[in-house]
Amino acid sequence: MTLEKQLISKTFYETFMESNENVHPIRVLGELYVAEQQNEVPDLTNIRFAQGEVYFLNKDYEAAIFKWESIPNELGPWAQKNMADAYFELDLLSNAEDFYKSIETDSEVLKTEVLLQLFSLYIQRGKLEMAVESIKEAVRLNPDYPDVTDLARGFFEEHSDWGNAVELAVNEAIRTESLSWFEVLHSYVDQGRTAKMEPNYFSEALSVLYRVDQAHFESLSAALWNSYKKSDLYFSWLKEYNHLLLNMEPGRSHTWSLLSELYKDTYFELISGKHLIRDLSHLIPNHITNWVKIASPSHSLVSASAVLAWSEIFPSNIDSSAVSEAEGLVNRSVRYQDGLEESFKLFENVMKWAKEKGVLMGERFEWMVRELLDLDAGHLLIAGAASNGKSSFVNTLLGEELMGDSTSASVLFKDSDEAEIHAVTDEEVRSISDLEDFRQSAEKSQQTLIRCRMPFAFLQNNRLAVIDTPGLAGQSKFRNGVFQYLHFADSMLFVLNADSPLTDKELDLAVRMREQAPELPIHFLLSKMDRIPDSQDAMDLLDETQSRVHTYFPKAKVFAFSAYYESESQLNDLAVFIKSMMDGRNRKEERTAKVLYYIKKSIKFLLEKRVEMENSLIDTIKWNEEMVTKLKGANNQLSDMEEEKIRTIKKSYSQIKDKMRQDLEKRIPELLRNCSEMVTEDSDFGKIHTELNDEMNNRVHEYIEETVLPDFHVSIQEWIAESEGEFRSSQAYLDEMSESFNELYDGEEKISLDCDFRILDDWRRDADRMTRGSVQLDKANILNRFSPSQFLLKSAGKLLGAIQQNKAMLHNKYKQFIEHEDYSEIAESITNKFMQQFELFEKSLERDIKMFFRNPFDVLNHTVEETYKDIAENKEALSDMRKNPEIYQDPLTLFDLKLRQFEWITSAGEKVKEYR
Repeated sequence: MTLEKQLISKTFYETFMESNENVHPIRVLGELYVAEQQNEVPDLTNIRFAQGEVYFLNKDYEAAIFKWESIPNELGPWAQKNMADAYFELDLLSNAEDFYKSIETDSEVLKTEVLLQLFSLYIQRGKLEMAVESIKEAVRLNPDYPDVTDLARGFFEEHSDWGNAVELAVNEAIRTESLSWFEVLHSYVDQGRTAKMEPNYFSEALSVLYRVDQAHFESLSAALWNSYKKSDLYFSWLKEYNHLLLNMEPGRSHTWSLLSELYKDTYFELISGKHLIRDLSHLIPNHITNWVKIASPSHSLVSASAVLAWSEIFPSNIDSSAVSEAEGLVNRSVRYQDGLEESFKLFENVMKWAKEKGVLMGERFEWMVRELLDLDAGHLLIAGAASNGKSSFVNTLLGEELMGDSTSASVLFKDSDEAEIHAVTDEEVRSISDLEDFRQSAEKSQQTLIRCRMPFAFLQNNRLAVIDTPGLAGQSKFRNGVFQYLHFADSMLFVLNADSPLTDKELDLAVRMREQAPELPIHFLLSKMDRIPDSQDAMDLLDETQSRVHTYFPKAKVFAFSAYYESESQLNDLAVFIKSMMDGRNRKEERTAKVLYYIKKSIKFLLEKRVEMENSLIDTIKWNEEMVTKLKGANNQLSDMEEEKIRTIKKSYSQIKDKMRQDLEKRIPELLRNCSEMVTEDSDFGKIHTELNDEMNNRVHEYIEETVLPDFHVSIQEWIAESEGEFRSSQAYLDEMSESFNELYDGEEKISLDCDFRILDDWRRDADRMTRGSVQLDKANILNRFSPSQFLLKSAGKLLGAIQQNKAMLHNKYKQFIEHEDYSEIAESITNKFMQQFELFEKSLERDIKMFFRNPFDVLNHTVEETYKDIAENKEALSDMRKNPEIYQDPLTLFDLKLRQFEWITSAGEKVKEYR
């Protein structure tokens, strides 16, 4: 046993026990101590140190401390450490800590032991942070010291100190290059203990592991990859890891299955459209370059095509050597078997994205692409002029008279056990219930596709689906049904008329079709051959037609047909002819190319739609701004109209009212003067003034009820009628205004400037209330007022009225008084009281007329507010569109990237050439 081991285990005393095994160490050391004291210069240090050990081992810690207090030689630091151990055992932890910290030594072993003892002490005292520092320092100082790293790992794991646990595992894995430590690190990764740590922290460990064991390197890489996948550090991980792998040369001796799958999944997730290109451009080049290096055999073509596609769209981002390697892989690869399914998934993703952006490609377009997945039936496109017998030929194939020459829609006929017919337009898919409905639908728009599934023996026997298109009549290629389905068909049969086969117009159309779809095989059918009775002439015509056709279409076949030929024989020949058109071709590859064509068409459409959407927003903003101007102008016109109607109607009413006032103020005094006739010499002059006052009031009331009110009733009814005419003319003008605005809104009934004619009913009701029935006027004090003349007259009547000879005089005085009295004041008072309700009515006219026009004002103001809101929203949308065009364009660029990748995949095994 080495000295250090003895000092650690406190068995140094055993060096004094040679030949004294059977004697107790206390005796042996005591005898040696006494003997050493006899020397001239005694050295008792080692003996005292050994005695302290024995006391310690026998739990006499105080004696042990006493022995170790004065150890001056090289054992001094160990003695201090032992004293600290003794205090530790005595549970005097503070003393023990002070002694441990006071030790000064160059011995790494002693330093390590002290750190381990402090580690235990701090745990016991609950000072976990100091315990961590002690054990970390011990590991740093002497990691190979027995059990020190295991002790540290156990402590960190027990206290869930995963940061230090991971650090320990990483450092030890790098230092020892031991797979066991890499496995510990792997377990931490699987537990999610590393997910928040910066990815570059593991780069050195991964580099070491790559050199030590590539299988473990792949496994740990995959674990880290998956742990970062859903965290904010995912892109940092991809950048760091790809940079790391870029500088390695992964050997082909190891199949990198896990990493290859991760690279594939990550690549397609990155280009799914969820991320902007600017966030990917620094990641993808290294990512796909590395993918090609480690791709498993099943992924080599996909990875190589990814490199080629990316290099096409972003030419300067990938090293040329990586592009060359990818080209070689594509050349050496076999055909990709899942191209059709994968391409259709891409098409669905494009459609889903388009719908999210509010851009609809149309039901018919999507249905056509879905139909391409059915590989059991070949699509035969039938084209030709309606007069060439095309419908008769189609009906012969179908075995029943379904098609007529007036068909405008295209019809797909497909065999099925159950009858099922649908009309597919860009907007909807509609079920067709019977043949009459079918024929009517077939005669409608060229933008309709009729899908007719029912039992068709010929189609079933020949695994065929027939697309019958409208007769050619020189329409624009963008409208004619044939051109819409060229890329949907597997082969095309162009129907010619035996009377004049392949006219210049037909040849021009056929050539244009080939230009539109160069890969589509075009063959010809010579119809109405029964019109040529001589068989030799018929053969000559067929040969001439074939010769003319082959001049422009060298590989085309020509079939002679007549609806009157023997049916079964002709159908058999036709079946052989069609089989020759379809044989020797890989339908799945061709359909894949067709799906890719429709994807390309969709992306192009959506890119153009982006420009169209921007221009549409600009036009909409401009149009709305113009509408605001027009609406405000209409509002001003309405205000002028309202003011003019208020002025006109009020003036008309005021004239009627003023005339009534004038009549009353003029007529009432006359009525009152005429009451003088009531005064006679026989009158009771003591009471005459009261009787006259009552009569005057009665005559005024009678006049008002029988003359004034009826006249006013007639006048006000005429006024209401005139006002209604004014309102009607206003409404007519507003109706024209509404119609003009609604025309601007594309016929939408957006603006309806309806006025409130109910106020006329209110006026009629008020007019009846004011002019019908008795007049509710308080009795006026006409002759009972206190005036000098009236006072004297009434006093004289009371005093002198009883004297007969005075009556003649009073009679004359009264008559003169009544006939010459000034009644203007009382007439005005009566008139004012009577006119109050008419004046109140007049005051309400302006409010009523405003109520009449209130709805038009509300409609115009609301429309202006709505238009301002639309302008603001459209301006914001336009600003966002211009500010972040990549939000719309980047997903389409990435769809195009996938498209080009699929194009490379479908070219596998061919000599690589540039696309487009």
